[in-house]
Amino acid sequence: MTLKLDSCTYGYRRRSPILQDFTYHVPDGLTVLLGPNGAGKSTLLKLSASVLRPSSGTVTLGGMDAGTKGFRQAVAWMPQDIISMPTLTAREYVAYVGWLKGMNRRDAWSQARRALSRVGLTDQNDKKTSHLSGGQLRRVGVAAALVHNSEVLLLDEPTAGMDPHQRRVFRDILSGLVTEGVRILLSTHDVADLAEEAHSVTVLNNGRILQHGTTGEFFAYTPPGTVAGRAAEAAYTFLLSREALHA
Repeated sequence: MTLKLDSCTYGYRRRSPILQDFTYHVPDGLTVLLGPNGAGKSTLLKLSASVLRPSSGTVTLGGMDAGTKGFRQAVAWMPQDIISMPTLTAREYVAYVGWLKGMNRRDAWSQARRALSRVGLTDQNDKKTSHLSGGQLRRVGVAAALVHNSEVLLLDEPTAGMDPHQRRVFRDILSGLVTEGVRILLSTHDVADLAEEAHSVTVLNNGRILQHGTTGEFFAYTPPGTVAGRAAEAAYTFLLSREALHA
């Protein structure tokens, strides 16, 4: 099933719309969403997760409208900030989120262990969330998003604050989830998050899509003579510069 935003408009209070008449379909596999501050990335994710509702337009997954029980169970969102609950263990935290998603207590408790296993935290089941590292807490956040067997995973700046090793572990986890059939949309400011695992890239600026396509199509915008290892950064900079020239 495809997650679709069709002709969506959304603005905060009386400000001009962040997204206006915006249409977007989340591709299969892992998609990296790039863009500067204020581009509309978080708004796009929140609309996709039904955290926000558009003033016009529709958000659907297959035949399900955003906000319905089936949609909420199939689409998971992990915000930028994962707040620990000092009194809860990792498993209790994940089970609690599952219960909030409509699971009964028994299923939530059972699935919490499986979700933590999927993100490589089996050995942290009984550890208080307040005692986890920043990288581990973010992985708990992913487990909480997966506890109800979601088909689409929306991640807002998931690797912020992680060291290189934690990033590598996290990317391996995402690759495993994609292999299992989970569709992932990952918003980031860091083009290094693109890595080789991404299947698609979407570049957003001022509420508009500058580029959307395969990773290979994104890298085609890399200027000749770019230093090795800087191709993603160079392609991203080129697209933003081209947009500025035509503004």
